[in-house]
Amino acid sequence: MGSSWNERRLERRVRPGDGKPLKPFRWWQLTRRSLLSLALPVGGGLSATYTVEVKHGGDAETGVVRARLYRDGVCEAESKIPARFPVPGGRIEVRRSEVGLRRCHFVADDGSERRLVPDPRSAEGRRMNFAREHPGASALIGAVSVVLLLVGVGLNLLQVAQPISEIPAVAQALGSFESPLRLPVWLNVALGLGAALGAVERAMRMRYHWLLDGGAGT
Repeated sequence: MGSSWNERRLERRVRPGDGKPLKPFRWWQLTRRSLLSLALPVGGGLSATYTVEVKHGGDAETGVVRARLYRDGVCEAESKIPARFPVPGGRIEVRRSEVGLRRCHFVADDGSERRLVPDPRSAEGRRMNFAREHPGASALIGAVSVVLLLVGVGLNLLQVAQPISEIPAVAQALGSFESPLRLPVWLNVALGLGAALGAVERAMRMRYHWLLDGGAGT
């Protein structure tokens, strides 16, 4: 019941598009814009290309991050993120984290899912091509990203635990906690940057875990 209510809420957020044509991807938009597409049958033996555009900096006027849905290069609909666009044969779901996309999938009426294909010039597209051409190096980079995020989450937990334990009620019930780590500022900053880079790398592959990536994005 809750899920059904949420789906209806997301569908009510969809607004008609402005009919403007889709602009081509430019190299300077590498970290600011995501562009993903998928061809879907629309009946009568015909198909249409549906493209999702997300500008991560938000709209110039409001700063609100929106997803826009284009059909054959014309803006058909838009919505705040998370977005759920009805399309022939199912829906397209779009979600993002603090550092990039975490989901952009076509969900068919039968429940099957397909990820939309990123523009080859975008950050997601370049990362996908790198994984295809260099699978070993790609897997290694992915593993390093997870390690960096695990270290970042561990440091965050240690830093948060000490001030929480100093709250009088908590200290009386559980005792105080003193962090065993005393890292120099430069190392703390370096590990924080490493965790942020790990989160960005995973976002380019649209990988997301609430603990790892959620902790890095805050």
